[in-house]
Amino acid sequence: MTQALPFEARIERDDARSAARQLRLPGWVVPALFLAPAFATLAAWIYWPLLEALRLSFYEWNLLPTTEPVFVGLDNYRNLLALAELRAAAWNTVVYTLGLLPLTVGLPLLIALMTREAVGRAGAVYRAIIFVPMIIAPVVVAVVWRWLLNPNHGIVNKLLEALGLPAMRFLQDADTAIWTIIFITGWKLVGFSTLLFAAAMTNIESSLIEAARIDGASEGQVARRIVVPLIAPTTIFLTVLTVLHGAQWSFVYINVLTQGGPRNATTNLYYLLWEYGFSTFAIGWSTAAGMLLFAAFAVFAAFGLSAMQRNDRHAG
Repeated sequence: MTQALPFEARIERDDARSAARQLRLPGWVVPALFLAPAFATLAAWIYWPLLEALRLSFYEWNLLPTTEPVFVGLDNYRNLLALAELRAAAWNTVVYTLGLLPLTVGLPLLIALMTREAVGRAGAVYRAIIFVPMIIAPVVVAVVWRWLLNPNHGIVNKLLEALGLPAMRFLQDADTAIWTIIFITGWKLVGFSTLLFAAAMTNIESSLIEAARIDGASEGQVARRIVVPLIAPTTIFLTVLTVLHGAQWSFVYINVLTQGGPRNATTNLYYLLWEYGFSTFAIGWSTAAGMLLFAAFAVFAAFGLSAMQRNDRHAG
């Protein structure tokens, strides 16, 4: 038989249970505590700098600690929108984005479709070869391509001369410079996109493809009717990624190879806001350009995410 507790012991036990019930936290508190470090990191490294950039876009300042920022309101935005070089940089940003899409989406998709049956050592070798440019530092890539495209003794021009074609000034001619930068940027990214497409194709049920072949479908029909529709989420993802970051990916090559020239033919919005911020130290103009860029890409990102969600629902 259990011995009855004294009256004082029962009171202490009931008080302990009451305290335990009071300390019991709502169900959302524990997940919030786990997420708090991530939210703190985002706030410190993304949202706070973004708000600070928004604040600085309304001021005129040269970043010197001995000078005080001068509030100018919307003048920075008005002055920027009136600049011809901003319109040229915005147009070049569109050209960079559209020019990169075939190299970051179209060509990798074609390569992945053509090599999706490659397995074993052959598949590993081709993936290693095509992914090598991705792991090379962008500055190194830029220096190597500057040497290859040198108008006097570059290997590319030597090959053109051997074929009886005239030498070209790839980075010095305003008509070809921007397309050269686009090619170099896309060349480095082809492997990354190809691997994403190849990974998406491995998730396709092999029974679907086998059933189509039994029904007499050709390889082209299998690719067009089965493979491509089923990897549509990856295609949309890479398209959105290219639009949002394509011009940013080209920044290093612009900075190393052309510095925005010749005659601003290769500049874009990212390079322009960098020039304002760290060349002329017009921090107000730089942050204002950054805010305009952020607003434009935020709208596209919202549409892109919406398209990805709709595609996921249809696929499900």
